[in-house]
Amino acid sequence: MISVNNLSVQFTGNNLFDGVTFNINDRDRIGLVGKNGAGKSTLLKILCRSLEPESGSIIIASGQTVGYLPQEMIPEGKGSILDETLKAFDHIDSLEQQQQQITLQVAERTDYESADYARLLARLHELTEQIALLGGNNRREMAEKVLLGLGFRHDDFNRLLEEFSGGWQMRVELAKLLLKHPDFLLLDEPTNHLDIESIQWLESYLASYSGAVVLVSHDRTFLDNITTRTIEITAGRIYDYKVPYSEYVVQMQERRASQMASLTNQQRQVAQIEAFIERFRYKATKSKQVQSRIKMLERMEKITVDEVSTESIHFQFPPAPHSGKIVLEASHLGKAYGDNQVFDNVDFLVTKGAKMAFVGRNGEGKSTLAKIIVGELTDYTGLFRLGQGVQIGYYAQNQAAMLDGEKTVFQTIDDAAVGDIRPKIRNILGSFLFDADDIDKKVKVLSGGEKARLALAKLLLTPSNLLVLDEPTNHLDMNSKDVLKNALLQYTGTLIVVSHDRDFLQGLTDTLFEFRDGGIHEFKGDIFEFLEFRRLEHLKELEQVKRAAASGPSQPISQNKLNYQQSKERERELRKLRGNVDRIEQEITRLEEQLAAKEELLASGAAPASPDSQFYADYQALKDQLDLCMSNWEEATVALESFENS
Repeated sequence: MISVNNLSVQFTGNNLFDGVTFNINDRDRIGLVGKNGAGKSTLLKILCRSLEPESGSIIIASGQTVGYLPQEMIPEGKGSILDETLKAFDHIDSLEQQQQQITLQVAERTDYESADYARLLARLHELTEQIALLGGNNRREMAEKVLLGLGFRHDDFNRLLEEFSGGWQMRVELAKLLLKHPDFLLLDEPTNHLDIESIQWLESYLASYSGAVVLVSHDRTFLDNITTRTIEITAGRIYDYKVPYSEYVVQMQERRASQMASLTNQQRQVAQIEAFIERFRYKATKSKQVQSRIKMLERMEKITVDEVSTESIHFQFPPAPHSGKIVLEASHLGKAYGDNQVFDNVDFLVTKGAKMAFVGRNGEGKSTLAKIIVGELTDYTGLFRLGQGVQIGYYAQNQAAMLDGEKTVFQTIDDAAVGDIRPKIRNILGSFLFDADDIDKKVKVLSGGEKARLALAKLLLTPSNLLVLDEPTNHLDMNSKDVLKNALLQYTGTLIVVSHDRDFLQGLTDTLFEFRDGGIHEFKGDIFEFLEFRRLEHLKELEQVKRAAASGPSQPISQNKLNYQQSKERERELRKLRGNVDRIEQEITRLEEQLAAKEELLASGAAPASPDSQFYADYQALKDQLDLCMSNWEEATVALESFENS
């Protein structure tokens, strides 16, 4: 357990945390939420002891370990991908050295009956068991399994770490952290550098993780699939909800509505008391009542309403100019970087008004095709052409980093604005939360989120009928992502978006291009329909493998096509199903405990007498929730047993 007691931290004279107290239990799945700047990343740093609070204490149970993945870091490794990942087992190397030293001592001694010899044997046995428990006997297999899950290929393992981009290097750091298997895993925006397939693998891995997980994420689906507890940080305080993110949002809104109602009632009561005091202040016959009410006001604990940020970007894309019916057309399109053929022989047609998503593993060509579409890459093979009257608006994956750091916020927009839009620059910046003090700041001092908002603001300056957005939600908080999504839903032109954010894509696009195995596969439907389709495809492949294996050697299958990928897919599905059963069982335990507490009140006669009281409504709601959970548990258990026996 980690115990946080009376924690206080100040930044620039303001309380970031003020007397915060809570516990993290051994199997918790916690999402930390709050507006940008609330202190989520700071709290993670305090929990891993890389930052000390001004007051309060962090107590970690003896012998328990904490692992932390920051949002950004600069890996220093110079070796291969696999060698760097195997450094996660350095602590096992130390144990093995001790094991070898004791083995030598045992071999050299002849005092077999002595207590000292017995202690050596006991220590040797203890080290041997500890090494086996930590995975020392299959380190390479474990490392390869995690690397493959995070999107690396077998032929990447011997490549140098420095050959890969920062995002891929962060995946190696995540792999090392997972392999160290700390008792408390602290993750700050772990999905920033992952594609959808890797995110789903990480969800399955964390669902069956034996330690506690505390994470910060702007990925709503990721939070809902992993967490069972949500800690909100607001105005220096925390609120602890025993529910995933989406349920937290509902309960948080109910809490704040209740606070507002209580505050309104208290203000009405105060006004009535003050009116009485003012009316009878100078009447001798009412002096006792007046003094009583004055003391009542002094004793009254003032109700406060949590600070709610009403700030959010608000904008709409300009109306799309007219274009021809065919927007994009490709025939036998291919692109290679040296010997690396990213995709080849691709054919597609995009018509006016289409809403499309590019999905697939990183490195399969999503951003490459986006760059071909916008004209940034021209050295491709085959045919590609834009339709009549197509005007492109483009948000690159590194759009925020491409801004000129020496320009001010105002200059960045002013230089791009032309015509009638120029007098509206301040209004545009204001709608993206840049106030009068911000517009003279240089771009280089802005946060990642501020740079992303500024890059989005530039998209408004020139009307377009084809928007190509490559990972537009990076660095945006949940509110900003929702506003962007709503603006895109109202956009009248053609949309192509590259994104790994499933919640953002849901309902936004109706067609997907999956980039896989050097080609593009079109799918008509929503992102979650596509993911279910791919899951079923994997299961069909497993069945084909099983049938082929059962048919004997007459139809041999190459090792590359058979064991590793298929066993990985089956293991992933098993982890997901088992994790689902575990989560439901935890929820059943929680509900049963709450019901038991209420039934104890009923048995003791301490429950309210009125059948219309909130007590009985809550009691019935708990019973209904428990019935639903039991039904879900039965379905989840049947699904797990069916899959295990298949």
